[in-house]
Amino acid sequence: MCISMAVVLPVSLDAQETAAAILRSSGSGVLVNNNSAPTSIALFPDDLVETPKNAVARIDLTGSSADINADSVVQFDGDELVLDHGSLSVTTTRGLRVRVGCLTVVPVNLSQWTQYDVSDVNGKVTVNATKSDVYIDSRAKKAQEAKNPSQSFPRDIVRESEQKSREEECTPAAKKASAIGAVLNGPWPIAAGAVAIGGTTVWVLCKGDDPISPSSPSRRGPCPIP
Repeated sequence: MCISMAVVLPVSLDAQETAAAILRSSGSGVLVNNNSAPTSIALFPDDLVETPKNAVARIDLTGSSADINADSVVQFDGDELVLDHGSLSVTTTRGLRVRVGCLTVVPVNLSQWTQYDVSDVNGKVTVNATKSDVYIDSRAKKAQEAKNPSQSFPRDIVRESEQKSREEECTPAAKKASAIGAVLNGPWPIAAGAVAIGGTTVWVLCKGDDPISPSSPSRRGPCPIP
């Protein structure tokens, strides 16, 4: 059992570390989950990217890319980017979305080449469609609204070469909770938790049914290391 755990645990950690995208930085001071980022680094779902005033970054993933402008905070969520504040430009043929508060910008033609810009400044969201059309969808702002299937939410369309602005609509508290969740759900905290759980499990299996007491020392030797 000890040998099995020693083999399975590293395999599970390797799977956790499979990158979903690559972040490339231009300039110093770019952060990923509050840690300084090198020029190129792998990104995982829920990772939080922050650019200072003198640096920009680019997220590359299959069929899509996103240029994050200076002084912006963006959470990477696989097929969706969550813009906390600042601005970014998206190029996609895979329907990459951008969510800002209770608004989500979605390409109209999910498999067609689409380019659009999204900015969030002082609670005002501006969407500029530079290539193909995009939707601006509103989602539920409260739990009661989300549970009501008959509740409909407005959808705007931004035509190619047009620009529209909307209010962000969500509270700052909800955005803050999302940012904190991004750090806690990143790959390193999860990996650390897996190591702790795996180590405890191996120790218990090796101890068997011996009493855990200083007055009754174990009659067995330590768990053999393969």
